[in-house]
Amino acid sequence: MNTDATIPFLDLVTPHVELEEELTTLFRGVLHSAGFIGGPMVEHFETAFAEFCEVRHAVAVNSGTDALRFAILAAGIQPGDVVLTVPNTFIATGEAISQARAIPEFVEIDEQTSNMSVGMLQRYLEKQCIRERSGRLVSLRSGRPVTAVIPVHLYGQMADMDGILDLAERYGLIVIEDACQAHGAEYFSKKNNRWMKAGSMGRAAAFSFYPGKNLGACGEAGAVTTNDSEMASKMKMLRDHGQSRKYYHDIEGYNGRLDALQAGILHVKLGHLKSWNEQRRAKAAEYNRQLANCNAVLLPYEPSWSRGVFHLYVIRTGDRDGLMKHLKEAGIGSAIHYPVPLHLQKAYRSQNYSAGDFPVTESAASEIVSLPMFPQLTSEQLEKVCAEVKSFTAKPQQGPTNVELDRLVPAE
Repeated sequence: MNTDATIPFLDLVTPHVELEEELTTLFRGVLHSAGFIGGPMVEHFETAFAEFCEVRHAVAVNSGTDALRFAILAAGIQPGDVVLTVPNTFIATGEAISQARAIPEFVEIDEQTSNMSVGMLQRYLEKQCIRERSGRLVSLRSGRPVTAVIPVHLYGQMADMDGILDLAERYGLIVIEDACQAHGAEYFSKKNNRWMKAGSMGRAAAFSFYPGKNLGACGEAGAVTTNDSEMASKMKMLRDHGQSRKYYHDIEGYNGRLDALQAGILHVKLGHLKSWNEQRRAKAAEYNRQLANCNAVLLPYEPSWSRGVFHLYVIRTGDRDGLMKHLKEAGIGSAIHYPVPLHLQKAYRSQNYSAGDFPVTESAASEIVSLPMFPQLTSEQLEKVCAEVKSFTAKPQQGPTNVELDRLVPAE
């Protein structure tokens, strides 16, 4: 994020100034009560967020990474089990799997949505796994049982959940949603004949409330949503050193609690989330309108079954580096989410993936750029961003139309 830009990539100051009086009153209440950890503020937020996501339970924790890790553990995924996810995500998705002592393996994305491809998931399950006589599904890559799939609702748009859930049911897999960027996103389920919220379709779902999210804390925070009461109870123990009650430890747990101040801040902001998401959708629609005839740019694709919340507005263009340089010179912030897919990260070298294994992901990673997107982005600012994008793409391109793939691989 370029905070020196005339038009920042992200503005975290304005919304907090707008809520300053309410947040200051909240802080004083926490200060005077000394209720810093747990208690009514956390419980009230959990109840409100569960209602917002249209589920029975929300368990507040101290980060989105812990939310996903606790969901994996509470779902009964065992050490050495294979958990399928996508390579174009923040490393926290892979970390949560590995830290639960499971093994991440990757499935290619859909070129239009950048989310997990249902067709490629089916191909993986049919071609890269075997079914043992016992009925257990085993990965040919690792020789380990495949027990779960974690679709990532990237950039604020849900993955094709009906297709994923159908395959999961057929192959006996647990589905956990990574909804860390999708607070309030919706999916029209033909199976259920209704719109369903992110966080309500899998066995459980993880949310991050990192400050830059659509619903962000003033620090680290996260939550798990689920309709499974047993999972919710286990996650409440996992976040609090495995305690069923004070000093009685039924399991070995973690210190993953959410503090009361962050819960209170999130509860205040939750009341504005629907409006903020609507503003994001309106900004995205305006970007689409103004950039519609810009042939050198591929705009975000939103299927008919999706109501995304545009945590990010991500375009694709051949000379991504040149465009970002041009925007920076014009005083406009931009970013890349994410430049190096997980299968090419040094941290996952032991998985023995190579460049070329996921060509759709790798192609996208060389071309994506996130433009400024936040509810308070003004019409004048958005128009300026679009004008500069069109100005740059109208010029003859000086160099390769694509970033060389070896530039994606981290240096030794």
